[in-house]
Amino acid sequence: MDEAVAPAVSERFDYVIVGAGTAGCVLANRLSADPSVRVLLLEAGGADDWIWFHIPVGYLYAQGNPRADWCLKTEPEPGLNGRAINYPRGKVLGGCSSINGMIYMRGQAADYDHWRQLGNPGWSWEEVLPYFKRSEDHVDGASAFHGAGGEWRVERQRLSWEILDAFRSAAAEVGIPPREDFNTGDNEGCGYFEVNQRRGIRWSAAKAFLRPVLHRRNLELRTRALALRLLLDGKRVIGLEHRWRGAVRRTLVRREVILAAGAVASPHLLQLSGIGPGELLRRFGIEVRHELPGVGENLQDHLQIRTVFKVHGAPTLNERVHNPFWKAWMGIEYALFRRGPLTMAPSQLGAFAKSDPSRATADLEYHVQPLSLDRFGEPLHPFPAITASVCNLRPTSRGFVRLASPDPSTPPAIQPRYLSTEEDRRVAVQAIRLTRRIMAARAMARYRPQEYRPGPEVESEEALVRAAGDIATTIFHPVGTCKMGPESDRSAVVDPRLRVHGLSGLRVVDASIMPTITSGNTNAPVIMIAEKAADMIREDARAAGGAALARAA
Repeated sequence: MDEAVAPAVSERFDYVIVGAGTAGCVLANRLSADPSVRVLLLEAGGADDWIWFHIPVGYLYAQGNPRADWCLKTEPEPGLNGRAINYPRGKVLGGCSSINGMIYMRGQAADYDHWRQLGNPGWSWEEVLPYFKRSEDHVDGASAFHGAGGEWRVERQRLSWEILDAFRSAAAEVGIPPREDFNTGDNEGCGYFEVNQRRGIRWSAAKAFLRPVLHRRNLELRTRALALRLLLDGKRVIGLEHRWRGAVRRTLVRREVILAAGAVASPHLLQLSGIGPGELLRRFGIEVRHELPGVGENLQDHLQIRTVFKVHGAPTLNERVHNPFWKAWMGIEYALFRRGPLTMAPSQLGAFAKSDPSRATADLEYHVQPLSLDRFGEPLHPFPAITASVCNLRPTSRGFVRLASPDPSTPPAIQPRYLSTEEDRRVAVQAIRLTRRIMAARAMARYRPQEYRPGPEVESEEALVRAAGDIATTIFHPVGTCKMGPESDRSAVVDPRLRVHGLSGLRVVDASIMPTITSGNTNAPVIMIAEKAADMIREDARAAGGAALARAA
């Protein structure tokens, strides 16, 4: 055993899960269902005991608030004309599921079939669909594509807007057909998003998976517990150090440490522990315990271009929030009926479209909102307007998450490298032009839309790329920084069973394992990943137990 681990160990568990976000809550639920194992769940944030974690529109108050958000920022981005942008990450039980947009979106069947083709058996659409269904409790009940009776509630939104219905009709005019269900493997079309809510209240992973099992005597939860580094004995991870209640504790594991801290924090903890690109680690004086060049690389994210159009003759949220009567009514409507604007997800209407007809599947996603503002955290505009945000679902730009200091409390450097490829810049231009076609369709004519951002005077490709860099921001979907892939792929960090290559006793289970980003919002895929991982962890434990018995015999 390493000399650094020699001091007396205060505790021992079978599994230690780092991060009580979306994946961590699922894992804690499934693994602690076996009463013969002890599970420790660590969360660096606090409890979800603030009202704005529960009222759906509370994301407006949670994102950017240190009570709920790590308040990270990217490095200055050349593709965003030198801007550094906010990078929200949940700092609370439930993680990002407690502060996100609540949109239930699986992506496309082709996403998962591609994962399998990259050398990841077991991850095709046909193989992952049962895991989506296992935890689902869909408002319409069980079907070929949906589950019922699970923990993860999926409902329709509890409001609609005339101007959004008009956008849907306009989308149909330009070839984007209406769609009622985005989650059957092909999401091309336009319709209202389904959301993770229960009767108008946010339904987070903490509520769904963690809270119902906290009574289990074999499950221990620690909040405000910061993981510092993993403990290794040669090439086996045997535990970790974490800071909790003012003291550093060393915890050993009988089976595995499972990183479920997300696409930023999971690679950061690996790097702090000497696992990652050797040159980077040595630069910060960290001993290289296990060289893995892919740790922190392959960062992918959905960049939303927030086009804004002034409209006339239809209500939007802009004018309502500036009207004292409407503000009062919104509160009353929510208190009495759990309906109205306080139940709003950040985006109500969605559309999936092709940036050009040569695409095999939709590669653009719209998040359409009956409101507008210059940037998040600022007041809504005083004039009626809608925002038609559009993102490239399959960006070819690749960024990174890299150590910025050997101090675990110092955030890593985050560099998504948005719009750094010619293809991504071309798709951005096509996306803005398609948005203009939708807004110019006959169904929108009665509302006399006027382009406010980026502005009708922006026409050339060069000008449109620059405008995209000025008005675009993250849609909060970072993935890929602990890429899943076969051992022959030097950029891969975990194998198809999510075990870290070259080490035993360590897995990563969160959005960081995605080899390529899914074609849609990423929270539902993380639920699926955790469900599948829980099965694999239990299977491997049984296999190891059987092998040990065979050796003893």
